[in-house]
Amino acid sequence: MSSSPALPPPTKIVAVHVNYRSRAAERGTTPSYPSYFLKPPSTISGDGETVERPQGCELLGFEGEIAVVIGRTARRVDDGEAWSFVSHVAAANDMGVYDLRYADRGSNVHSKGWDGCTPVGPLADAAGLDPTALRVVTRVNGTVVQEGRTDELLFPLPALVADVSHTMTLEPGDIILTGTPAGSRPIDPGDVVEVELSGPSGVLSSVRTTIATSDEPLSTIGPAPRVTPADRAAALGVTAPRPIDLTDELRRALNSVSTATLTSQLQRRGIRSTYFTGLRPLQPGHRLLGYAYTLRYVPQREDLLDRLQAGLNAQKRAVESIGPDEVLVIEAREADGAGTIGDILAMRAFQRGAAGVITDGCVRDSPSVARMGWPVYARAPHAATLGRLHLPLDTNIPIACAGVLVMPGDLVVGDDEGAMVLPAALAEEVARDAVVQEEQETFALERVTAGESIIGLYPLADSRRPDFEAWRSQRPS
Repeated sequence: MSSSPALPPPTKIVAVHVNYRSRAAERGTTPSYPSYFLKPPSTISGDGETVERPQGCELLGFEGEIAVVIGRTARRVDDGEAWSFVSHVAAANDMGVYDLRYADRGSNVHSKGWDGCTPVGPLADAAGLDPTALRVVTRVNGTVVQEGRTDELLFPLPALVADVSHTMTLEPGDIILTGTPAGSRPIDPGDVVEVELSGPSGVLSSVRTTIATSDEPLSTIGPAPRVTPADRAAALGVTAPRPIDLTDELRRALNSVSTATLTSQLQRRGIRSTYFTGLRPLQPGHRLLGYAYTLRYVPQREDLLDRLQAGLNAQKRAVESIGPDEVLVIEAREADGAGTIGDILAMRAFQRGAAGVITDGCVRDSPSVARMGWPVYARAPHAATLGRLHLPLDTNIPIACAGVLVMPGDLVVGDDEGAMVLPAALAEEVARDAVVQEEQETFALERVTAGESIIGLYPLADSRRPDFEAWRSQRPS
């Protein structure tokens, strides 16, 4: 890690909204040109310092980034010469609170303008560095949570310098924060965040920050912390506000009933095609519950590989973008001649907190995937790579998986029998009625096992309801 002479303090910090392909996939939109916001120089803090979460806020997010530092005045420079105006690079963390974003109207003044919320590591000399061969990694409490390379950028580092210089004069010491990869999530007081910047020769810069809670109250004139559904979705890395929260009560209900009961409840509501036909758990004994994160494969066509597989393909973008409580649901045209995911990419999704995988194709490295102790549903194992049949194309769009229409954000439930889709808007009422249905069926099964006829028991007749209610009242709560 090289040291550097002191530079003039920046007159401004220019931050890019979305620049990594994985982040664009996570957000569900890919910009056609870079967009920016400004941060005041007072937001800068250094390596080893403590950053305080504003009082009353709950969604403080980290964003590991590469800071590009301007070494000489740049005004209307060309793309080809732009990198010569960069004197240093550094690891940086573009932190912000989503609780105040609703009041910013895009400016990020309240959410990303508070003192100290831009930790920047020691500066490394940019001379001789290849701006397409840098790597940024973020760790929270020692665990890798973000990773990105500059060859995955939508807008290369020199292009950002050139673009900004056509809008405003860049002065020596000015900083451009160049975007964050997928994986930004909320952190809590006591957490330690480390952002590391490296090149082919090794680590160039790193910045370590401990999170605390501020004792200072927010201004009574300005906005109070408030979390909108859209802000919570953005903080959690999902592409749209989730139509329903998986509360503890809803989780308990959905995890206590079978997929057979849930499909029965949906059929009573006129929704008949929700069960993934032909898919089986790779290893029984694991419940599955989460929001659908969809991935679509199309038939392989060799002449399109260079254009469609440039950088991160859709499959890799998916595993670098999926987050906690999300289920990777893959449309693979019910083809069984190749795998659709293997152990390395499955492990990456698992480490990112994904709830499981459903594919209407096959799974490669199936013994290794099964040992993860993670719910995975597929047609069968297959050792061939997906390139034999499939071309990953799209993420988070409506797909058809095993004959079922899956919308991004649908709830997905799985048990040892199989898996199914549950429209989120119906989840609470279906879960409530499913619990009652299973109680009635348990009552009926006990009576039939004891030798009674199914008449009046299955379905439960009004004449037997007092018996059922008495039986129910004696069951453990």
